[in-house]
Amino acid sequence: MYKYILKRILIAIPVLIGITIIDYAIMCMAGSPLAMMQGPRVSEAALEAKKIALGLDQPVYMQYFVWLGQLLHGNLGYSIKSYQPVSEMIASHLGPTLLLMGVSLIVSLVFAVPAGIYSAIHQYEKGDYAVVTMSFLGSSIPGFFLSLLLIYVFTVKLGWLPSSGMTTLGAVSGAGDVAAHMVMPVLVLAFSMAGSNIRYIRSAVLEILQQDYLRTAWAKGIGRFRVINKHALRNALVPIVTVIGMEIPTLFGGAVIIEQVFSWPGLGLMTMSAISSRDYPVIMGVCLLSAVVVLVANLVTDILYALVDPTISLN
Repeated sequence: MYKYILKRILIAIPVLIGITIIDYAIMCMAGSPLAMMQGPRVSEAALEAKKIALGLDQPVYMQYFVWLGQLLHGNLGYSIKSYQPVSEMIASHLGPTLLLMGVSLIVSLVFAVPAGIYSAIHQYEKGDYAVVTMSFLGSSIPGFFLSLLLIYVFTVKLGWLPSSGMTTLGAVSGAGDVAAHMVMPVLVLAFSMAGSNIRYIRSAVLEILQQDYLRTAWAKGIGRFRVINKHALRNALVPIVTVIGMEIPTLFGGAVIIEQVFSWPGLGLMTMSAISSRDYPVIMGVCLLSAVVVLVANLVTDILYALVDPTISLN
């Protein structure tokens, strides 16, 4: 196991470097941040001085190597817009994003796992059709549309829930206030993830229920609960773990739009602001963090395979 983890970490290093090269090339093709500073009150001399100060007068590959050298020294650079250290900006916005992602993932699994098992056990019954229909709705409805719909119903019409931010301005912030602000963004993210997860879990459990050893367990009369939860669910956990591992990077990227709609003070809101102002250091810092999240999620998923199914050996 330790050799496998070390091997995966060593493989991840060139993968990360390759991702940063592609990200930096795409970002440079999108345009220069100096274009956002142009105006009637800004002289060409001032723009040229700013270009030299930011190192944008050098070739693109030299700019990348300068950024990579700073990264190897633990420095992600400074924001072109706010002049704050990128590492501090990411650290200050990472907590709200992790809170939103974690709660959304837990809520989606709480609904998806029982619904997927129920749908598989009651295949082609009314309950199965209802669950499958809800799963397709969850996968099909765009997150931004569902967000606007919830805001219209629960904020504009009913006035039950706040529609923006993480806390109420001018009020004493507490767990209840944060929870009230989280309800709608969590529902949007969880509903979308649960829609996909239900179908994967249903398919995995259906495949297991058709195995010979499950028929033997049914024939022994050991009870419906033990057959489903001890034998079927345990063997269906491998594809379920795969789904969860795939959801983490997807959730990390999907939260960008949801955070923008609900003005949630996380990485998504910061990323959109950095993209609109072409803040290169901030964009590269977020891209690097996203790549690390994807690689770590894949590594953790592979390790969980061995814990869930002892027949899997990691060589």
